[in-house]
Amino acid sequence: MMKGSPGQDPLPRIEQFSAGGVAVRIGEGGERKLAIILMLPHMRWQLPKGIIDPGETAEIAALREVSEEAGINCELVAPIDTINYWFTADRDGTQYQIHKFVSFFLMRYVGGDVEDHDNEVAEARWVSFDEALEMLVFETERSMVRRGREMADKLSI
Repeated sequence: MMKGSPGQDPLPRIEQFSAGGVAVRIGEGGERKLAIILMLPHMRWQLPKGIIDPGETAEIAALREVSEEAGINCELVAPIDTINYWFTADRDGTQYQIHKFVSFFLMRYVGGDVEDHDNEVAEARWVSFDEALEMLVFETERSMVRRGREMADKLSI
């Protein structure tokens, strides 16, 4: 029977909660830059984000994930928003429909080097807001960058 055909049982569903950041620093000449990552194995540009571990808050997870995936340390400035989307994935031989929620935070860079990213990431780099809007694959993440830029403008970050 084909997937989605009448009479077929729907895929089991899982809710997943993640957090990430729009991490901003002042670059050369005063231009603001933000950290983006090229994720393996799909080789697509994304914002750093990851699953909230048991016992973690979204804020702590976002700081940890930016540190791990982008190699930098930041401080939280403010929450931006939470996005959600659906995808399917294989977990231990079973296909699941996953409803993912990702809370994004505006962050200020305090130290570290994008060369120190973890092995889930092919590359991490600093780019302008405009470059990020061109490079990021997902519209939901581009919307977080646009909102993060508006917030950074108001807060003079």
